[in-house]
Amino acid sequence: MEKTAKGVGKSKEAKHGDVGEFEKHTKGIGMKLLEKMGYKGGGLGKNQQGIVAPIEAKMRPKNMGMGFNDFKEASAKLPQLQETETVSQRQSQTVGRMKDRRWMKGMKKQQQEKYITAEELLANKEEQGEVFQKVIDMRGPQVRVLMNLENLNAEEKAKENDVPMSELQHNVRLIVDLAELDIQKIDRDLRNERETAISLHQEKEKLETEAARQKKQLDNMEEIMGVVSHIEEQKSSGTLTLDSLSKYFTDDIKRKFGDDYKLCNLTCIAYSYALPLFIRVFQGWDPLRNPLHGLEALELWKSVLQGEESSDIWDESTPYAQLVSEVVLPAVRISGTSTWEPRDPEPMLRFLESWENLFPASVVQSILGNIVMPKLYSAVDSWDPRLETVPIHVWVHPWLPQLGLKFEGLYQMIRMKLSMVLDAWHPSDASAYTILSPWKTVFDSASWESLMRRFIVPKLQVALQELQINPANQKLDHFYWVMSWASAIPIHLMVDLLERFFFSKWLQVLYHWLCSNPNLQEIHKWYVGWKGLLPPELQAHENIRYQFTLGLNMIDRAIEGMEVVQPGLREKRAQEQRQFEVQQRAAAHAQYQTAAGMGSTTKMDGFGGDAVEMTLKEVVEAHAQHHGLLFKPKPGRMHDGHQIYGYGNLSIYVDPRHERLYVQKEQDWLLTNLDNLPEMHNSSLKKGR
Repeated sequence: MEKTAKGVGKSKEAKHGDVGEFEKHTKGIGMKLLEKMGYKGGGLGKNQQGIVAPIEAKMRPKNMGMGFNDFKEASAKLPQLQETETVSQRQSQTVGRMKDRRWMKGMKKQQQEKYITAEELLANKEEQGEVFQKVIDMRGPQVRVLMNLENLNAEEKAKENDVPMSELQHNVRLIVDLAELDIQKIDRDLRNERETAISLHQEKEKLETEAARQKKQLDNMEEIMGVVSHIEEQKSSGTLTLDSLSKYFTDDIKRKFGDDYKLCNLTCIAYSYALPLFIRVFQGWDPLRNPLHGLEALELWKSVLQGEESSDIWDESTPYAQLVSEVVLPAVRISGTSTWEPRDPEPMLRFLESWENLFPASVVQSILGNIVMPKLYSAVDSWDPRLETVPIHVWVHPWLPQLGLKFEGLYQMIRMKLSMVLDAWHPSDASAYTILSPWKTVFDSASWESLMRRFIVPKLQVALQELQINPANQKLDHFYWVMSWASAIPIHLMVDLLERFFFSKWLQVLYHWLCSNPNLQEIHKWYVGWKGLLPPELQAHENIRYQFTLGLNMIDRAIEGMEVVQPGLREKRAQEQRQFEVQQRAAAHAQYQTAAGMGSTTKMDGFGGDAVEMTLKEVVEAHAQHHGLLFKPKPGRMHDGHQIYGYGNLSIYVDPRHERLYVQKEQDWLLTNLDNLPEMHNSSLKKGR
């Protein structure tokens, strides 16, 4: 306080003349300049309106903005005491005004501001997963730039809540958002640069690896060239052999440089060196007499030129296939066309079997197609079954596994040759069975059945017709001739043959024998003996069992003392009954067609017209139509040579020769008649439900 009072007293004593007092330290140039500008003491300027005392700056209160509450930052120099009082008064007034106009009224006291670093900002944004991008708002008079849609209506909300200085808050928020966006952009650019650096580093490593690989490959090529140069020297000196050459390419090149061996296709170079040596080895070679010659050498070179893992054996352009074609195939072609005899297939088969694992498929097909097949065709063309002592299947069948379908033309030629000699064949000649039976499984079923039906069955029919059944003096030669073909002839042909030409006579003989008070034990023995002469497959057939059942019933009636019915009479009555049923069904069919307006002109006896014969199949079809059932053939289904038809839900077939009708029940075929078919059809429907 004392200092302040002294200072104030001193200021009161100061005079205006003290203004130039500082010139005591100079030569007085300052005062002269002031006087030239019109200074006469007192104020400055022409009218002395300027101030002499310097302007004194005042400190603004803390946290006060420029121009807030009309605060003046400068004033004329006053005595120190008055200045101190004025400053304190104005500070108190400012604080009072600040309290009165505080825009934070009603809010909690602000907490101390906390600042976050760029790393913390990026970590928070990464956790939140936010992605900033600029949003341009053009709805107002001025374009606004926002960082997200949350602050889109911030100003309107601020106005609604009467928040003071909303524009300033918006600007501050915008500055903060732009700063955050810049930080994120810098971080993103930094990451991109780091990723670029990593990719460049990886590319560098890749290039270094590639350079090392190429250098290694170059070194390998130089070493391989050294080996090839050494081989060339031995070739020039005439000391090169197949064994040494294979060691060079196998041990020195292929085993050490397997990848380069494939990449540079060194098999072609090996082939060019080996070909002259192989030609020298196989010169003058007869493959049929000495099939194992050169086998080991070629087996060794297969791994050199082709490799065990190779799958291109079908390609004729591979070095190994070319070697076989140039060296082995010409010798086989010469020997096969000049010395090989097709009726002796063993030499050629033995050679092909020995070389099977070494020959490419193209070479095997060339040998079979160009050497074996022409020779076989020529041999079959000159073959005469009447003069040949060796059956043809002996020298043709061994080629079936290799040739297969290529024999179709040959089969036709063989069937033609056989048909030329079978016209004069007699069943007593067993050579025909020896020649023909091996071809049953080779020819297709249709061709084989046609051959049997045309040439064999008629001759066996004659043999059965000539057979005399005499229990007192039985000769079985003719029967044995027929039974020898039981395994070769289709079973339905053989069954039909026995039914028509054997059992008809056999049952008649049995009937007459039973009518003459015979020894029944002898008859039973005779019955069992005949049944045992048939092979098991014939005994198991339904029709054959039926014939033996007829004979057994006759024997049983004789044992019981009952009258034995002549077998022919029963069949004759049954046939007459069937014919009567056929006529009745046909007449009903004709009436049905006339009533339905079908325009049929078929008429039967008793309906005002001449008798017209209808087949049993037509009668069955008319019967099915009469009952409203579907009758149609089942494609591809046959039984004993007869077409199977669908009768509603039933499977049936018609035997037109014996005028019989069979229906399938489970796995068996049962003899039936037309009256039973609708009832069986209805029963099958009930079971299906």
